[in-house]
Amino acid sequence: MEGSLPFVPATAWVVPFACQLVAIALLPLVAPHWWEPNRRKFLLSLAMATPVAALYLWHAPGALFEALHDYVSFVVLLGGLFVICGGIALDGDLRATPGTNTLLLAAGTVLASVVGTTGASLLLIRVLLHTNQERRHVTHTVVFFIFLVSNIGGSLSPLGDPPLYLGFLRGVPFFWTLRLLPLWLLAATLLLAVYYVWDSWAYHQESRAALRSDATTLVPVTLRGGRNLVWLLGIIAAAAVLPAPWREGVIVALTVVSWRLTPADVRVANRFTSGPMLEVASIFIGLFITMVPALALLRVHAPALGLTAPWQYFWATGGLSALLDNAPTYVAFLTVAQNTPQVAQVVGVSHDTLQAISAGAVFMGALSYIGNGPNFMVRSIAEARGVRMPTFAGYLVYSGGILLPTFALVSWLFFRG
Repeated sequence: MEGSLPFVPATAWVVPFACQLVAIALLPLVAPHWWEPNRRKFLLSLAMATPVAALYLWHAPGALFEALHDYVSFVVLLGGLFVICGGIALDGDLRATPGTNTLLLAAGTVLASVVGTTGASLLLIRVLLHTNQERRHVTHTVVFFIFLVSNIGGSLSPLGDPPLYLGFLRGVPFFWTLRLLPLWLLAATLLLAVYYVWDSWAYHQESRAALRSDATTLVPVTLRGGRNLVWLLGIIAAAAVLPAPWREGVIVALTVVSWRLTPADVRVANRFTSGPMLEVASIFIGLFITMVPALALLRVHAPALGLTAPWQYFWATGGLSALLDNAPTYVAFLTVAQNTPQVAQVVGVSHDTLQAISAGAVFMGALSYIGNGPNFMVRSIAEARGVRMPTFAGYLVYSGGILLPTFALVSWLFFRG
């Protein structure tokens, strides 16, 4: 019957979604002071989402409620990880040799898939900057930290990066992301090797006084708020095995326990504020709602885009992730793939296609400051500690010269067929 057909809006209804993506990409660059208050981000989301919500309340309320359910699950998980990781204070001043820095980056790359790219970035950037405070050449270290810890490291679990969690909410099995291990291992190993060579050269450019100071002002690594590691394991277990709404209920309970039992001075030491989480919640409420008509149209018009091979999905997803936020980009191209002919092995697509979409979104979020949320956060923290970070264009020179050849090799080895 005609009434059972899915509701497909007019093409013009993608405009609110496109406008919000453009605003997220450009306003932090062209009007940073205006964009800074979370209140304005929320009002922008509300302005974009309200017409779409009204349309779907009238024509297809089920689709709207499904989007809101996904939004709540998404924010509850990120909020839980944010609060609990914010209660773990890791600090220290190690000797800033190339070997030490490379090990810190490697540890963060592994940790990112467990506590998320945001959590790992928050936990380790402080130690990395403290360790390198006597050195003059530090910019490249923070840039590689963004590449590895804030992006590529989060490939191996749905907790690692928001795009993968959105895939989990759409039916991708929790442990499916371990299929990305060979890609993750190749990209991480190459980047760590390049970093070690680069930092070895930079280390020998430091003055003798700086190296002497670095060697004599060592502070052992300390961990405070360690019981939060228990709550963190609880969130991982809940996300992996519990269905909604039990999953969200357990995560909220563990978050409340962490907040109440963690000494306030630990969060003070971490410079913990609710601002970054409120920013994510404010922006994504609009994205989840305005994305509904865009996804409906993609389901209808997916074959016209001409994407057939995994390598095409890898570069299309990745290229857009570099310019816009990688979470909605992942959902958009997953929807395209689900509505084009191929072997249906997982959530209606082939394993190779989903690997390409997942790796494209997570890996290439590192190509620009706006590709993934932690990128700007790490940049801001580093600048506050006196590190001179590249401009937006300067960062593109780093990422284009280092990451694009790495991704080309990943594409050739894993997606050429």
